[in-house]
Amino acid sequence: MANLKEIRGRISSISSTMQITRAMKMVSAAKLKKAQDAIVMLRPYSEKLQEIIQNVNSSSDPDQVSIYAQKREVKKVLFIAVTSNRGLAGAFNSNVVKELNIQFQNNSQYEIEVLTIGKKAYDAVRRGRTVFSNESNVFDKLSFDVVSNVTETVMSNFREGKFDEVYVIYNKFINAATQEVMTEKVLPISMVETDAAENQVETDYIFEPNRNEILDNLIPKSIKTQVFKAVLDSVASEHGARMTAMHKATDNAQELKNDLVIFYNKARQAAITNEILEIVSGAEALKNS
Repeated sequence: MANLKEIRGRISSISSTMQITRAMKMVSAAKLKKAQDAIVMLRPYSEKLQEIIQNVNSSSDPDQVSIYAQKREVKKVLFIAVTSNRGLAGAFNSNVVKELNIQFQNNSQYEIEVLTIGKKAYDAVRRGRTVFSNESNVFDKLSFDVVSNVTETVMSNFREGKFDEVYVIYNKFINAATQEVMTEKVLPISMVETDAAENQVETDYIFEPNRNEILDNLIPKSIKTQVFKAVLDSVASEHGARMTAMHKATDNAQELKNDLVIFYNKARQAAITNEILEIVSGAEALKNS
């Protein structure tokens, strides 16, 4: 009977776990809708901003290159790793850490520092790498202004020459079940040279005050938007990954519970059969004595 008691305890424990995983799935599903709407609305804005910068840049003074577009000899690289503050999201966090380690190997000739957005990234790199800054608290009150302050710090260090290249590593949201790990260059920005006569339709734009000053305003905004988009993508991916992971966990727990219930019933039936046999054997012994 002690064995049956142990099985009952395991069944009860699994049932409690199922309640937790099912609740976490429902919470993530509710949060996913809001996070998905946010990133879907931001992407067209970010893409259009990049398009405007390229169009304006194609007709600006080539001798006046933005400081954020200046390429220099690479000696020091900063990686912005975006994960979550919590686990139980499948391979969501570990995929970013894995990609970060690959980038460490590919850029081993450079001095590398990491800016972590998310406790899971910070915990993964703090012992083996130089952490430039841990900005995990941005998720407490996530907004463009909060992420913009972090990005401004990075841009300031780039201007001062403390970093020669800056990359962001994050999970791009595809759908609730699919996330793609991305590594994007943030600085220096890519200013594609285009031939206005061949690739662009002639437009009669009036620029005020002038093209170069417009670029000076748009480029910092574009950089901040790019990082903010990466964070929003990561948030939506986190909820999608956690919802999927908790769905699978609930299904696996249900399967395990069903197996234990069958095993429990068989063991209970065997115990009852043994008790009946003992009673019958005892009665037969008394009858023959």
